[in-house]
Amino acid sequence: MHDSVAAVSLLGRIRGLLALMRPRQWVKNGFVMAPLVFSGAFGDPLAARHAILAALLFCVASSATYIVNDMHDIERDRRHPKKSRTRPLASGIVTVPMALGLLVLLYGVLVVGWFAMPAVLVVILAYLGLNVAYTFVLKHQPVVDIFTIAIGFVLRVYAGAMALAVPVSSWMFVTTLCLALYLASVKRRQELVGSGSEGRKVLEKYSVGLVDRYAEMSATGALVFYSMFVMAARPQLVITVPLVLFGLFRYWFVVEQLDGGESPTDALLEDWQLLATLALWVGACMWVLWPAAGA
Repeated sequence: MHDSVAAVSLLGRIRGLLALMRPRQWVKNGFVMAPLVFSGAFGDPLAARHAILAALLFCVASSATYIVNDMHDIERDRRHPKKSRTRPLASGIVTVPMALGLLVLLYGVLVVGWFAMPAVLVVILAYLGLNVAYTFVLKHQPVVDIFTIAIGFVLRVYAGAMALAVPVSSWMFVTTLCLALYLASVKRRQELVGSGSEGRKVLEKYSVGLVDRYAEMSATGALVFYSMFVMAARPQLVITVPLVLFGLFRYWFVVEQLDGGESPTDALLEDWQLLATLALWVGACMWVLWPAAGA
């Protein structure tokens, strides 16, 4: 009986450590793959391996940032009605020493990754530094906090380009920035609607109307810049513009009518229409750019 209880306890701690790494959030690191698709290099097995490795290293880095953030916010999370139950550290499922051990392990993986992809690790180091600044200072600064989140997505795209040693279009950078600002603004909106300023201190500086305007401006910018990128650099991708437009409309519907959006990852993974739109967009891009892959 004692062995059975110990096994259950151990299993619970393992699950807690996995939850601490937030694997569902790794979907965001799909942005690392964007240069692989738009460069047409996805038909090259070596390029594909490099892009996948860069994305995996970013998964390790993002998990490390979540651990640092949770350790910093542990006392505040313990007072939060939801996070006190769902966050492994705040709920007590994972202890601080266990979290530190996992953090050291993840940093060790990144050190090994340096020898495989030094150019990518330079970008990842910038990402880690940005997120440390976000955890301790920037997330308390209105507007700056939203831009910090968005820059993290831009760094993901840049890491994907470094993995392939290909230039990235300025259009891609500004489109990524606008899309990420849209997602971050919607996230803040839903946090405000759901729990007011209880979840984050910075929310005291925002209003629903203000972040709505941020989101609308960013979504418009993402659509306009993506369309300009397509027309200027990849006119054959014009068939994907309606998919992007539909995706923006559908995401806003999920936010407004289905009360999603506080977690963009959950909104994507739990709505089949968004998933189908993303799959169709990726498929259309690869189909249109396939000749470039074989060139």
